Amino acid sequence: MVQQRELDFDVAHLGHVELLTPKFQESVEFFTNILGMEEVYRENQSAYLRCWGDYEEYSIKLTESNQAGVGHTALRMMSPEALERKAKAIEATGQGIGWIEGDKGHGKAYRYYGMDGHVMELYYESNKYKAPDHLKPTLKNQPQKFTGKGAEVKTLDHINFLSSNPERDGKFAEEVLGLRLSEQIVLDNGKKAAVWYRATNKSYDIVYTQDHTPANGRLHHIAFAVDTNETIWRAANFFVDHGVNIEFAPSKHAINQTYFVYVIEPGGNRIELCSGGYLIFAPDFEPITWTEADRKRGQAWGNKTVETFHTYGTPVVDVEKVK
Repeated sequence: MVQQRELDFDVAHLGHVELLTPKFQESVEFFTNILGMEEVYRENQSAYLRCWGDYEEYSIKLTESNQAGVGHTALRMMSPEALERKAKAIEATGQGIGWIEGDKGHGKAYRYYGMDGHVMELYYESNKYKAPDHLKPTLKNQPQKFTGKGAEVKTLDHINFLSSNPERDGKFAEEVLGLRLSEQIVLDNGKKAAVWYRATNKSYDIVYTQDHTPANGRLHHIAFAVDTNETIWRAANFFVDHGVNIEFAPSKHAINQTYFVYVIEPGGNRIELCSGGYLIFAPDFEPITWTEADRKRGQAWGNKTVETFHTYGTPVVDVEKVK
């Protein structure tokens, strides 16, 4: 039996992600017209966007920048007390940035640097979304009307960070944040090439993947959940007709068993649409380990991972200049 750390469940879920884009208006049009999101706020150089199933006001803050990437990633906490506990724990590690008063849609937040330099944020107070008349749903247990627009993204699902040391980032997520390891890739030399972490029963919220460049703090992708596998196929056809760059055509992951399609949005960030996967109910769940031999088999149906998956991330780096 694997010894499990006591679970504290202070982190509720991935709340929102600030994406940076050098092509702001084109990116806004992609997220609204192609992915089907709604713009809730526009302030300075940022647009705040929501999926039709988000209970909070938004899940993406899209900010104009000179390069693509992630500005900050926010995790919602279970309670005000949980927020204070984790802020103190992070402060003790020396990774803390400090408190901010808040942002659109949420209250005070504590910011810190992840071990590879990603800017992270913890918050609790949050505005529940109140749909305007034209978006009010018929079903009371649905936050917004289903519009059927674009790719019909329902909720923000997870974020995958590139890291110079996934095991170090994962250790911080586990020991300081209290997240739980669900799956991992362990190389023949014993190093962890990727680690998948969850906050509650969903099998993962945050992933750290080995960056094959000497860079730090980059983004691999963010993912949106859709209702069905058929929605992914429909989205792929929609992408083709609208000139969207499909990087990895629809298939099924071996790890976490999600169905997927990957595209590159106009600003350069990788976006995944996913469905399926599994929930974890066992309190003594033992993390799944994949070996190099396992991964050579490819994805669930045997197709190989596209090569750019191992090399591309944002911001895009010139390998020679960062050596």
